[in-house]
Amino acid sequence: MSHDGGSSVPRRQVGRLLRQLREAARITLKDAAAHIEVSLSKMSRIEGGEAPVRQVDVRALAELYGAPPDMLEVLLSLAAATKEKGWWAAYGKAVPAWFELYVGMEQAASRLRHYENGVIPGLLQGEEYAAAVLGAVPGVTPEQVTQRVRLRRERQRLLARANPPAPELDVIIEEAVLVKGLDDRDAWARQLAHLVNISQKPGISVRVIPRERALHYAGFAGSFTVLDFPEVGLRRAEPTTVYIEGLTGALYLDEAAEVDTYQRAWDVLDRIALGRDASDDLIGELIKETIDD
Repeated sequence: MSHDGGSSVPRRQVGRLLRQLREAARITLKDAAAHIEVSLSKMSRIEGGEAPVRQVDVRALAELYGAPPDMLEVLLSLAAATKEKGWWAAYGKAVPAWFELYVGMEQAASRLRHYENGVIPGLLQGEEYAAAVLGAVPGVTPEQVTQRVRLRRERQRLLARANPPAPELDVIIEEAVLVKGLDDRDAWARQLAHLVNISQKPGISVRVIPRERALHYAGFAGSFTVLDFPEVGLRRAEPTTVYIEGLTGALYLDEAAEVDTYQRAWDVLDRIALGRDASDDLIGELIKETIDD
């Protein structure tokens, strides 16, 4: 947890990126520590996201590691954000558009719990549905949609990762999301079938809250994802983080009281959602209705 009044999320990401850059440059932790004149233990805590790092030290390490200018901008932006309380990750000019803090955290997580009341989650989107969702953004070009769909597909490879093991994925979706279909009924049926198929894979669960149970406490929260992290060697696990996405940025919550609030919301969802088999049956009925239309 943060001990300086700021969010620990950007600090953890700074540490992760610095470690990746150092390892790619084949520079030892000891040499990196000596370069910015800190102890070996302090350097280890910086990379583990347990200690803040000054922007002047970020610059020095980035130069030592041969980091490109755009990565330096990312690191400096995140280092500055470690001093802010309640960090809103709005990806502006200082952070390149390709960089998303959440994706890095998603890759490092051991479990993802996602509640959705708007659209099918990105990790479960087929190409046709993803293109429709991404193409709905005002001003986006067909070329940008194609690129973003490709990046989304790349992100989905996480679910088939073997080493380190893929994170567990538990998804709970409101039934209303599953009737907001595509104009192409065949494509929509394929998307629904994909949900059933992927939920058969080990470590993946897709469950549905039927419409008659739609009014509930957790629904007031809106869509959110809870990320749990594994222990790495002797390093303790990073704190559980709640991710909430909006139109202009994302909110990351990792204070204990905040996480507990969303844990209680998840417990409600877990209690009122259909089981896996019943969810598959409901989606199967929606597929049949789609094909028969």
